[in-house]
Amino acid sequence: MALAGTSSASSYSLTSGSYMLLVLLLLGLNSGICNGLGSFGFDIHHRFSDPVKQILGFEGLPEKGSVEYYVAMTHRDSIIRGRHLAASNNQSPAPLTFANGNGTLLINSMGFLYYANVSVGTPSVSYLVALDTGSDLFWLPCDCNNSTCETSLQTSSGQVVNFNIYSPNASTTSNKVSCNSSIYCDPNQCPSANSDCAYSAVYLSNNTSTSGILVEDVLHLITDDDQSKVVDAPITLGCGKNETGIFLNGIAPNGLLGLDLGNISVPSTIARKGLGPNSFSMCFGSDGTGRMNFGDNGTSEQKETSFTVGSSVPTYNISITQINVGVNVSKMEFSAIFDSGTSFTHLTDPAYTFISKTFNSQVTEKRNLSNSQIPFEYCYDLSANQSSPMIPIMNLTMKGGEQYYLTNPTTEAFSTKGGYCLAILKSTDINIIGQNFMTGYRIVFNRDKMILGWKPSNCYDDSNLNTSTISP
Repeated sequence: MALAGTSSASSYSLTSGSYMLLVLLLLGLNSGICNGLGSFGFDIHHRFSDPVKQILGFEGLPEKGSVEYYVAMTHRDSIIRGRHLAASNNQSPAPLTFANGNGTLLINSMGFLYYANVSVGTPSVSYLVALDTGSDLFWLPCDCNNSTCETSLQTSSGQVVNFNIYSPNASTTSNKVSCNSSIYCDPNQCPSANSDCAYSAVYLSNNTSTSGILVEDVLHLITDDDQSKVVDAPITLGCGKNETGIFLNGIAPNGLLGLDLGNISVPSTIARKGLGPNSFSMCFGSDGTGRMNFGDNGTSEQKETSFTVGSSVPTYNISITQINVGVNVSKMEFSAIFDSGTSFTHLTDPAYTFISKTFNSQVTEKRNLSNSQIPFEYCYDLSANQSSPMIPIMNLTMKGGEQYYLTNPTTEAFSTKGGYCLAILKSTDINIIGQNFMTGYRIVFNRDKMILGWKPSNCYDDSNLNTSTISP
């Protein structure tokens, strides 16, 4: 999700453009903030994935493929364990990752966002933060109580999971950012030079926001190689004293890490401090697990296209010049936000109509029109003796000519008969390439070269992978 930021008084205030509503669904929340190189990595997790259920004890979550599963995911979209994967490419210096590991998980019960276990401060304290390529601020719930932030989460089985709450006074490496900071605050708007630098990040979703003060502390990273060298990265983060809206309803309850091109984002800070290249990678596995590495420039085998920076917020915008669905080809040029925080891809016409109608003309299964709750327009039932559908090969031609094959353009069965849907939603104002179109790839965001790279990956082992053949 992406937000536009403007400075106001001693605080940094965030507002969103008209498209913020759609981008928000991507990673749950995009925000802006007040105004020896290495690579680091960590695991990311999805809310409904089995690893997260095991870790947090979540039970009774919507069954993947059920009506409730897709209604919940598209609702969030509309509002808001292999290791050393990068280092295996013999990058020097090695990429960096979180001290707790480079794995990530898609956690559906917490907003259908990808999460990572990060550690901050001295002594080190761990937090389960949502990852958002559509915002820049890294914030944690801070010196707050259960009326102003989420301090715990109750599972469907009644188990209470208590979250760590950040406190600058409890960290010996913490310092409050003063209001006369020329980087993040406007000295002319400060009550006094010694005032704290306040921030306010407002999200276009049911009065959702986070506000507090900016703090300097250390984010604990390690090199993502066999040496696992400790790297403590000095960062500026938001001490979130007041959260509102969906932040009080289990969405990013333990903080959010912004990854866009804003100056305060963690990737920008790592590069500015000379700790690694100005790039990072995210891997999206078909099982809901993933990987993340800072300072990862990718490999020579990856395919690439250029990206531009959004005019309102610094999002990653790519250009598409052609769409292939089976034997049908349509040349059309349009731009789209590459947003890992959005569950499903959103397309405007004519791209949406071409893909959906061409797809419908080539599949042989009977179209299901009976369930109005399903958010997708094109859904199909499998026949009694059919175990899997025959889906036409689909790919996008990026600016520059490289092909981007879609390994996950459909959802799983949603009815008692078994079935699937074309997992694309029609948009009226903005194109977003969502998580489902990133499945099966390691995506590299090279911010120095303004290049988006992709390479087939299962997030465990990159060898012998091929995305040209779709396996539903």
